[in-house]
Amino acid sequence: MNLKKYVGNRAFYRKVLAVAVPMMIQNGITNLVNLLDNIMVGRLGTEPMSGVSIVNQFIFVFNLLIFGAVSAAGIFTAQYHGNKDTDGVRHTFRFKLLINLAAAILAIVSFAALDDRLISLFLHAGSAEGDLALTLSYGKQYLLIMLFGLLPYAISQVYASTMRETEQTLVPMAASVVAVGVNFILNLILIFGIPGILPAMGVRGAAIATVISRFAELAVLVAWGHTHKSRCPYLVGAYRSLRVPRALFGRIIAKGLPLMANEVLWAMAITLRNQCYSTRGLDIVAAQNISSTIVNVFNVVYMAIGSSIAIIVGNLLGAGRFDEARDADRKMLAFSVTCSAGIGLLLVASAPFFPMLYKTGDDVRALATYMMLISAATMPFCAYAHSAYFTLRSGGQVMVTILFDSAYMWCLVLPVSAILAYLTPMSIHLLFAICQGTELVKVFFGYLLLRRGTWVRRLVSEGEK
Repeated sequence: MNLKKYVGNRAFYRKVLAVAVPMMIQNGITNLVNLLDNIMVGRLGTEPMSGVSIVNQFIFVFNLLIFGAVSAAGIFTAQYHGNKDTDGVRHTFRFKLLINLAAAILAIVSFAALDDRLISLFLHAGSAEGDLALTLSYGKQYLLIMLFGLLPYAISQVYASTMRETEQTLVPMAASVVAVGVNFILNLILIFGIPGILPAMGVRGAAIATVISRFAELAVLVAWGHTHKSRCPYLVGAYRSLRVPRALFGRIIAKGLPLMANEVLWAMAITLRNQCYSTRGLDIVAAQNISSTIVNVFNVVYMAIGSSIAIIVGNLLGAGRFDEARDADRKMLAFSVTCSAGIGLLLVASAPFFPMLYKTGDDVRALATYMMLISAATMPFCAYAHSAYFTLRSGGQVMVTILFDSAYMWCLVLPVSAILAYLTPMSIHLLFAICQGTELVKVFFGYLLLRRGTWVRRLVSEGEK
């Protein structure tokens, strides 16, 4: 094997890191503050932590819906930018805005109408600790307030994604830093209160802090974008109308709507898989919450490199530089896997210590540690699959991407999880390990799809406006 073709020079890694590091910092800070927030809620007890965790499963589906919507048009945004077509970028911006507004309204109505039934899906007897009725109550309190943050989040992602796809990655990072700073400070104040001044608000305080931080992030993005129009020229006249050319609208729908559906189906599959875990009791919900929150902090490296593939490779494809796109993709994929192996070792070393920060039982702490160790072992495989997904998406391989991502979850991971959870007495330890181990199957198919090379194609023509 010629290892040189998997290793870039300094200039190559400077370019990759210039795109990836701001996203690593942004997502790292976000996930770190989420961890700190999670620990604060975890100090309230198992029931508040579990109630918040269950609601966040549904917020996660909404967030992936928004991600899918902006990513759908983002394929075209990156290639229009590579083709220096400002009008094209402006039209994709408008498309994202319309879709995200519709998605936010639909989510608010759905969550408000189905709150009890959704939360109850995760409440099962069988744990050594935890009050199910109290957990439901905390979950409903948290969800009602969180609904007010869905709309500002949806709009902020329109701005942030377009800025990233046009190589303005520092601004979304700065906005995220402001948001998580506001969230962290308000959490300290609102969750625990100020003696003699402000009463402790518990999970309600956590939700209020999150909603305010959503508005803060949106304010930064809108203010910067509309005062720096030379760097965001697509915002000039962006709101004179919300018209998107019919031909482009149809193309984005044809290529992008399946991708948006893919993100939602994938998120729903993850949520239902976690629901399968919850059949073993409320302490499983608590342990999964601790584990996933901590693992997300360590995942930011390969997540950012994957997003960078969509931007860098997408720009190269849009410019018609196909050989460079192949070379860059191969080296970035190798870089992602290598980094994830090192990050996984750090997670292994720290796994026994993080759960000690939570006010919960020893069984929950031990299970959370075990889940983190399994996640660390599979991290390099997740990195490869994640990079393969963004590679396929950068070339508009819609149906292949869906088969590789959500179809894999619904046809393999979810059936395996449901069969083992509902039809066998298998322990949560073995159940979790088997479900996480299915990532190896995804890696195998990802390797085959990348070798075919059908993702190397241009979606926009040189003269298109």
